[in-house]
Amino acid sequence: MSFKEKYRHEYKYPISDLEAAVLKERIRRLMSLDSHVGESGMYHISSLYFDDYYDSCYYENENGSDLKEKFRIRIYDNSTDMISLECKRKEHGKTLKMSCRLQKSQVEDIIEGRSVKNTNNDSLLNKFIILQNTKGLKPKVIVDYKRMPYIERAGNVRITFDSQLASSKNIEKFLDGNFVSRPILPVGMLLMEVKYDEFLPDFIYDALQLNYLTQSAFSKYYLCRKFCS
Repeated sequence: MSFKEKYRHEYKYPISDLEAAVLKERIRRLMSLDSHVGESGMYHISSLYFDDYYDSCYYENENGSDLKEKFRIRIYDNSTDMISLECKRKEHGKTLKMSCRLQKSQVEDIIEGRSVKNTNNDSLLNKFIILQNTKGLKPKVIVDYKRMPYIERAGNVRITFDSQLASSKNIEKFLDGNFVSRPILPVGMLLMEVKYDEFLPDFIYDALQLNYLTQSAFSKYYLCRKFCS
């Protein structure tokens, strides 16, 4: 199991294409693209999000609860070679992400509502299974988008630009990648995320300064559920 035991700062900014162009031009001179991107400088993320009988995660976002925890299964570039089960916990404005690997067969069992075998006795998967059995945790929506990620070792900084955000209810086609989806963001808008550990280096902070850049409590899951196809 791969845990990120450290809570991180995470800030989100809905921005226009024009603002993104300015910021990308500044950032690319200071930070490196993540080595996992393809020739386009981006990768494709598809996440299957879960919620319980009472849609607790949905209403915690709607009500602005301080403590939130969400489970998702994530794949990259429509490939099932690496599949992750992730739990993202938000508390006091900081984020902790925990993850473990899943096999394709395990994801198929989860989607079909069958019992999942935890052959590695992974603690995160154990927690997920317990929530399935006690709170009715089930897949609710697919969140799909393209991401351009920049990284900087100092402060463990990660700045991402997420575009073409779309949602889908075609949960059974999650692994196939051929699900029907609905665009969520207005045309000409995308999302910038700024994540770091203890500090954000001054040279990056200065590069991110734009007039009217406004932080938002943006939740991809919440918006994709609310405006799901």
